Amino acid sequence: MRSRVAALTISSLALFPPAILLPIVEIEKLGHHHQSSLLSGIRDLFQVGEWRIGIIIFVFSILFPLAKLLILLELSWVQILTSNQRSLAYRWMERVGKWSMLDVLLLAILVMWIKLQGLVAFQFGPAIFAFALCVIMSLLAALALDPHALWEEIP
Repeated sequence: MRSRVAALTISSLALFPPAILLPIVEIEKLGHHHQSSLLSGIRDLFQVGEWRIGIIIFVFSILFPLAKLLILLELSWVQILTSNQRSLAYRWMERVGKWSMLDVLLLAILVMWIKLQGLVAFQFGPAIFAFALCVIMSLLAALALDPHALWEEIP
């Protein structure tokens, strides 16, 4: 169980940087091209004064998912935390993981693609594939985690 969770988590972590840094979509409207990544979109929100929305998207689409993956990695492989710290980390991951918005963001991108097809020309960038795989690996890792087996292995 632990090796499967660790492998899925490491795969998801490896896909995370390209998913947020590479262009996720390229939009063309009236001859104007614009490429945007998740991180550049957040930066753009800050630049136009929409810092509240930028913070919300950063926290729920980058910070919480990354924290969840790091906790999954710790619980399944690294194990540097004490038993009490691991218990707290697991409970935190369970609570905060529900607020992680990677899967919702992926769905929003697909809805945008369907709705805007006739209005603007756009193509998905390489990040969409990394992003989709990151979401799938993260979900599979969380599903594969057996908390009862974790606590039985603690000395």
